This record gives sequence, C-alpha cells and structure tokens, in this order.
Amino acid sequence: MLDISGLIATWRPTLDTAARNAWGLSFGDGVEKAERTPSVLISEGPHRDLYRFGALWTPKGNPVLLVPPLAVSADCYDLRAGQSLAAHLLDGGNTPYLLDYGTMRYSDRGMGFEAWVDDIIPEAIRTISDLHDGAPVSLIGWSLGGTMSLLTGSAHSDLPVASITAIGTPIDYTKIPAISPLRLIGKYTGDTPLTSATNLVGGLPAPLVQASYKVTALQREVLKPWFIVRNLHNTETLARMESIDKFMAAMPGYPGKAFQQICEQLMLGNNLFHDAVTLAGREIKLSALSVPVLAVGGTTDVIAPIASVEAITSVLTGAQSVRFEKAPGSHLGLVAGPTARDSTWAFIDEFLKENAPQLVSTN
Repeated sequence: MLDISGLIATWRPTLDTAARNAWGLSFGDGVEKAERTPSVLISEGPHRDLYRFGALWTPKGNPVLLVPPLAVSADCYDLRAGQSLAAHLLDGGNTPYLLDYGTMRYSDRGMGFEAWVDDIIPEAIRTISDLHDGAPVSLIGWSLGGTMSLLTGSAHSDLPVASITAIGTPIDYTKIPAISPLRLIGKYTGDTPLTSATNLVGGLPAPLVQASYKVTALQREVLKPWFIVRNLHNTETLARMESIDKFMAAMPGYPGKAFQQICEQLMLGNNLFHDAVTLAGREIKLSALSVPVLAVGGTTDVIAPIASVEAITSVLTGAQSVRFEKAPGSHLGLVAGPTARDSTWAFIDEFLKENAPQLVSTN
C-alpha cells in the first residue's frame, strides 16, 4: 500500500493556509487585518486634516508632505505594512505628514483646484515648516496629488518648498489613449457631455469614481477569481490584493467644480502641457516652478502612460532640476505595488537625499 503520510505532512501547512485564506475571503474578515502606521492629528479643518506619522517626533527629520489626489482615500500612502510609502519615509529618517480631505458632499460642489492650490496645501506647508523651525518642506503627490503640488509650487514661489515629487502625474493628456474618444467628442461639444449631469448632483459621485477606476483595471477584475485560486496558499499576495480592493471601495467623489476643471482644462484643453492653467481668474504656469522636481511614470500605467508623464521634462523650464524615472507597475502599483520599494521608493529616497533642506539646529 502506498504510504502518503509523508506527502500529507509536507503539504499540510500549505493546505491549512489555503483553507484559512479561503474562509477569510468568503466568510471571515479577510486574510489579514491591515495595520496602519501610527499617526498624530496635528491640525484639522474642512477638507484639511493634517497628520504626522510616527509615535515619536524630532524636528531634525526632513519634513515631507504627502499630497493625495482628489477622489482618492488618503490611505493610498499607507495601505498596510509593506505597502506604505509613509512608513518607508519614516524608517528612512524623514518626518512624513499627510493631508486628508475627507468626504466630498453636495455642499462642496463649488470647490475647485484653487481651494487646494491657494489655501489647503499652502496652509499645510506653512504649518509643517513652522514645526521644523522654518525648514522647507518636500512635497510628494501621486496622480492628481502631483498636479496640485506642481500648481501650488508654481503659483506660490514664496512658500517654503524644498522639492516636489510627482508620481504617475500626467502632463500631456494627448498621450493618454483611454481618453482619446472624449477628447475627439470634446472638440465639437466642449465639456458639456462630461459635466452637465455631474453639475446636477454636485460632482462625480463615489460609486462612479470607483467603477471608473475598476474599468481601467478590467483585466485584473476579470481574472481575479483565477488569481485568488492560484494564490490561496500565499497570504501576502492575497493581503495585497485585499488592501487594493478595500482602497478602491473607499474612493470618495469629486466636487463639481474640480471635476469640471479636470475635464475642461486638463483633459480637453491640455493646459498643463501648454503651460496655461487658469484658476481663480489668473494664469498659473508650470514654467514658473523653480524647485527640483522628480517625476515617476509607470510602465503599465494606463491612467497616466509613460509619455504623458515624461512630458514634464519639456514644461518645467524654470526648475532647478527635473528628473524623470520609469518604474514597473500600474497607476496604484507605482506607489503601493510589490516592486515600488525597489523602484519608486528608491528613486524618492535618492532624490530627497540629494535635495535635503538645510535644517536649523535646535541646540
């Protein structure tokens, strides 16, 4: 008789793990409880809660402000252990801060980019700088968070900004195939088809934002059942998948005015590339930005393809330096994917070290 006891003993840990993960995904609370990096609320206000990561604080750590995009949870920088740019920055001796905009409601429909560029982000920068004895602050923004960081630095040269990192931030929207049909229609109709309905409800509702993001990752959604089956024994892989699913499910909506500006000025007008973004009645030129800039584009990013991101090198003509890097990964993968540590995060580490502000001694 064939003795399979040894084979069973060998495979038992794997089978136990697979069974536990299958139960967690189907009937339980998931495969892993996500633990966030400890943080402290520094200041709060409408759509401007400011957090500092780390239980202990020293003013000697380089101050870094993480700027989230609109319509995205601020958790994008701190999904879980191993998927946390915030924790990585903290471990590297920096002092990372985070802006949290909270939920957008109908009453916020009149909020446009100027609310962040002229008020929310500058206020956070000044608050952080004051906490660090006047040291300039390094900004890191993913997707539209990079857009708002670049516009803020360009519009307010007096702000204490040390550098800006833009991750997956498109500059030339003509290089994004996914929106080519909208641009073609927009030549004849303007932004009306895109914004008329959203104006009625005060913006782009959260369910539509979540659905549109899933459409950009359609292959992932279609193949997810097979992916789960193949990785039932791999808790880490499933935990990464689960953290992304939870993140996508928590996406808030766009306020009406900001969504209209995205459609009219970024998608249809391509105004970032043409160096002529108009906010609150005045023109903001990215060419006016003088601080060092790092831009990172993803090789498999369909939301902000490489060419659309790399265009920043021809627009930031006044910057002290402009560095562009390619990294493997999708749009979210750039900042929180399995290869981010050795690509995007490594580029950021080197860039921050090269452009570290001269901190004032407290002795």
